[in-house]
Amino acid sequence: MSHSLRSVLIAGAVLTSITVAQFDPQLTGTWSTKSNTVFTGPGFYDPVNEKMIEPAHTGISYSFTDDGHYEEAYYRAISNPSQPQCPQAIMQFQHGTFQKSPNGSLTLTPFAVDGRQLLSNPCSYDSSIYTRYNITELFERYEVLTDPYHNILRLNLYQFDGAPLNPMYLAYKPPQMLPTQTLNPTTATSTGGAKSTGKVKSKRSHDDLGGFAESLNEGVLMKRKETVNADRWWWIGVGMTAIGGVGYFCF
Repeated sequence: MSHSLRSVLIAGAVLTSITVAQFDPQLTGTWSTKSNTVFTGPGFYDPVNEKMIEPAHTGISYSFTDDGHYEEAYYRAISNPSQPQCPQAIMQFQHGTFQKSPNGSLTLTPFAVDGRQLLSNPCSYDSSIYTRYNITELFERYEVLTDPYHNILRLNLYQFDGAPLNPMYLAYKPPQMLPTQTLNPTTATSTGGAKSTGKVKSKRSHDDLGGFAESLNEGVLMKRKETVNADRWWWIGVGMTAIGGVGYFCF
């Protein structure tokens, strides 16, 4: 075997090992939490009409490709026990690229100008607040396994501090996603102001709402006349408060 051919083969093996280290084929697909109603793709965010589409129930969805792209969709309710008539709902969309590090962690880097957030707070705003949203995420580790109860593939993601996200189950393979490129390109001098609302070490929780509220005063795209279904979240707030009251007296 010639020296040049040997060099080519070695280089190919090195490139293959690097690719395997960065992109795990087990991740490929669209994953969704137990509600099975929140999925990435055009059914959650419509970039042409700048519209976010409310799912039937809250949940989380992540999609990964085998060439290093990802997409995420979040839909959450935030209860307000002190004012049950003032529940809030939040929807978030991001997509971009991801990389797996040798230590097993995942870094998700979004296309900064494409992220969107829709916040419904009926007691504070007459309309939903629609903003750009940009948070790079670090997951300490992940695992893909067959769920022993549902007998389907399950994805467990662990945030930068080791706290787990709700488990997600494989819904689509290949993944259901929007195009893996910048959907809303802007110039660096655009006055629209896509502003970052977080650092690499970000953690999703209901306590993050204060940070979101602060960012709503900057880079607001528009106020939507339609709101996320406020009546639904009013009843959810009432239910959560009632459950809390029963728990207090029983325990």
